[in-house]
Amino acid sequence: PVYRLNDASLIQVGQGKYQQRIEAALTSKTSHIAVEIASDKNLANSLLADLGLPVPRQKVVYDVDEAIAAAERIGYPVVIKPLDGNHGRGVTVGITSEDGVAAAFETAEAEGRTVLVETMLCGDDHRLLVINGQLVAAARRVPGHVKGDGRHTIAELVDIVNQDPRRGVGHENVLTRLEIDDQAKDLLEEKGYTPETVPADGEEVYLRKTANISTGGTAVDVTDTIHPENKLMAERAIRAIGLDVGAVDFLTTDITKSYTETGGGICEINAGPGLRMHIAPSEGTPRDVGGAIMDMLFPPGTQARVPIAALTGTNGKTTCSRMLAHILKMAGHVVGQTSTDAVVIDGRVTVKGDMTGPLSANMVLRDPSVDIAVLETARGGIVRSGLGYNFCDVGAVLNVASDHLGLGGVDTLEGLARVKRVVAEVTRGTVVLNADNEQTLKMAAFSPAKQVMYVTRNPEHELVREHIGLGKPAVVLEQGVNGDQIVIYDNGTQMPLMWTYLIPATLEGKALHNVENAMFAAGMAYALGKTLDQVRTGLRTFDNSFFQSPGRMNVFDEHGFRVILDYGHNEAAVGAMVDVVDRLKPRGRKIVGVTCPGDRRDEDAVAIARKVAGHFDTYICHRDDNLRDRGPDEIPMLLRDALISEGVAPEAISIIGEEDEALDAALEQARPDDLVLYFCEAITRCWKQIIQFTPKFTAPGPEPVEQRLAASTFDVPDGFVLTSDDRGVLIVPAK
Repeated sequence: PVYRLNDASLIQVGQGKYQQRIEAALTSKTSHIAVEIASDKNLANSLLADLGLPVPRQKVVYDVDEAIAAAERIGYPVVIKPLDGNHGRGVTVGITSEDGVAAAFETAEAEGRTVLVETMLCGDDHRLLVINGQLVAAARRVPGHVKGDGRHTIAELVDIVNQDPRRGVGHENVLTRLEIDDQAKDLLEEKGYTPETVPADGEEVYLRKTANISTGGTAVDVTDTIHPENKLMAERAIRAIGLDVGAVDFLTTDITKSYTETGGGICEINAGPGLRMHIAPSEGTPRDVGGAIMDMLFPPGTQARVPIAALTGTNGKTTCSRMLAHILKMAGHVVGQTSTDAVVIDGRVTVKGDMTGPLSANMVLRDPSVDIAVLETARGGIVRSGLGYNFCDVGAVLNVASDHLGLGGVDTLEGLARVKRVVAEVTRGTVVLNADNEQTLKMAAFSPAKQVMYVTRNPEHELVREHIGLGKPAVVLEQGVNGDQIVIYDNGTQMPLMWTYLIPATLEGKALHNVENAMFAAGMAYALGKTLDQVRTGLRTFDNSFFQSPGRMNVFDEHGFRVILDYGHNEAAVGAMVDVVDRLKPRGRKIVGVTCPGDRRDEDAVAIARKVAGHFDTYICHRDDNLRDRGPDEIPMLLRDALISEGVAPEAISIIGEEDEALDAALEQARPDDLVLYFCEAITRCWKQIIQFTPKFTAPGPEPVEQRLAASTFDVPDGFVLTSDDRGVLIVPAK
């Protein structure tokens, strides 16, 4: 995976703790000291000379007089250039006079305060690229020039050359456009030419003395013909400087012969060298130098991606993602997690808000501390922007139920299932599906995952039993002597995981929706390679407290009555909480504060009202802070009318629009042994309100009452048939 980190050349390759960064030809492994040495041409020259490598004589100068004296001492012809320049800027070669030295000094000083005078080496300019200590490419560089045809002027020939589609402005293409600038005009003037001169047929007219690609030069690949001693010389030079990726500018009359014969030498060492001349030479074989850099950063067998566990569904996503993240953290991982309320890195909230889209996924995958990712993936993010990852190792679809219908072009349950199915469609390792939900059960046929794992609360589920019989994985809720227990099946082995009453988040096994969430978290952790003991440890230490799972069945028992705060905002979620209250069987009255988001359809609000109707003694209808284009009391009135139509007595219903006022009313009405179930939007505010409430009495809260799970049945949906493949049993569309 590749992430562009700015508008220029800074790129992240890989994810999390395994990521590397590159900027042009600089990498995460590039030594800052080595870059500083390469930038100081005099220091680099000295270090190479100390190792017996061929380098020109040099002298650092600070004014024209020093430059002239140095040139005379070194001996003409000389080269004058900035001490720390690059891309050939400020370089003048072939200087043979004091006037030339003065002009060249002025040119070099414009690019850097300190100037170098050095011996001019004779021969062609070669760029020798060394990556990870090995020479991977060599090119002979030719200064920018035009070739006469006896008919066109130099200016016209430049225009003709620039029509080459490989040439562009700056670094936008593999070659750079030629320009007739002051330096070019000076060279032409030395020959007695102007831009309007018509050169003879075949005559080469140079517009630059240096052969940089960035100034219009071209390159001829000579990798296959370089002499072994020249190759070894370049590798020694780059190792001496300490660069992981570096280039040697080497002048020689014949690259096929050893520098010891030709007298060639190193004129410069380059950190962050240009790669265009090797990737797309004007002549010769292109070299995959980018591949060599990637092989250095990620040697064969090196991990580049963090394992990704992605999950979606209508209800339970956040709780399940928190459970899974907790299991993984307890197993020693640095977990990056996204959910509907935050991005969490290693157990610490880094960004608050709805973080279930691709931007938040990228926050996790780009974090250099993360070694595993748990990504809650919601409908809205998928519809608006996609996933934020191209595939996941383990993907789960918890359920599909009516919610958000009519939003974002998704109007039917089947359409919603198709959106959520995207997670199954990008799962490569194990896809974990709810066998008790018809919509999710259909998804196995659409997933390319190597393995299908089913989760069911029905121990007699026919499809799952057949799947298990083939040695395929499943997570099943089974009854035993101590109640219900979660059992993992794989490779024909039955592996009891733990009794549900030992999982704090299930309220001693009474909260069946959290039992199911725990089953999914366990299955996903197992699919990620965690041991049964690691899964047990995680589930035993995860509870439904506000601090560990805010807004998800948070229980407060300190007022003498029990308060349960929940973010449930659709029919299925509300129904699950009503089921919990019924199973707890409080000794006192039951009070509910009910609401529905304003962007839901009227029928969704009615469905929520039907779920709570008949299960409570007192009903308080309120609204969310965000009206979402609804009238102030539109949602509360809609809920009230639906409750009455379901047979709830009008006197048992109150309309208190503001969420905080409605919560106060519910708490003030409660008496010892009562139970208040309150559905809210502003989770943190409501929780603070609950713990800061002062009752006028104290009494112990009620004890939970044990219940057993009723078995469900399985029927193959219409239009589908039962089949099997090497992943186990699944249902597929009938042909």
